[in-house]
Amino acid sequence: MRIFTLLPWQDWLAIVWFFGCWLSYSWFARHESVRRPSILRATNRYRHFWMLQATGRDPRVLDGIITQNLSSTPSFFSSTTIIIIGGLFALMGTTDRASELVREIPFAVQTSVLIFDLKVLLMIGIFVFAFFRFSWSMRQYTFAALLIGSLPSPQDFASGKFDRETFAARASHMVGLAAETFNDGLRAYYMSFALMAWFFSSTAFMIATAVVVLILYKREFRSDVLQVLKD
Repeated sequence: MRIFTLLPWQDWLAIVWFFGCWLSYSWFARHESVRRPSILRATNRYRHFWMLQATGRDPRVLDGIITQNLSSTPSFFSSTTIIIIGGLFALMGTTDRASELVREIPFAVQTSVLIFDLKVLLMIGIFVFAFFRFSWSMRQYTFAALLIGSLPSPQDFASGKFDRETFAARASHMVGLAAETFNDGLRAYYMSFALMAWFFSSTAFMIATAVVVLILYKREFRSDVLQVLKD
């Protein structure tokens, strides 16, 4: 119970605000995209078009190359996240110097080394979550490649032996799941920038959280890219 006395109530309020905004926005984005245009919904439509085209190709080398290129992005972020986690653990070994550096910033709130360590631990937790999402996205792209490789020949689809729409929907849904999982990890990166503001003050932490959520909303539901994709 001692941990609850280490932080002032403003910091606990900021933490609740941070995770409340993160979880609420994740729930909102997942359910709102069903009712209105979003980046994920628009790209899922093109993923379905892609798989419909794949059912008519033979061989499907191009589709394998596209899938491999898509999986390279979460692979890159997964490797980068491991490096970041290692760097944060190394930072915990020099928290005295790091906390002194923060104290020299004029508008930063003075905190103890223990509280500084708690903030770093929370940052590590966020990147661990991001790593699991990126690595799971990589596996999902592997499953998508398996589905593409198992598509029957165009002649079997043309003869009516297999339903083109069923196979295309299954494969595109798997690719869409991989993209959504990757988006979860990328969202954690965005939220980590909001958490960085906590090293200065709880007020800056709450403001940064609101700003990051607003940026995420604009990019997923109000961006110029979305206008292009849905037209």
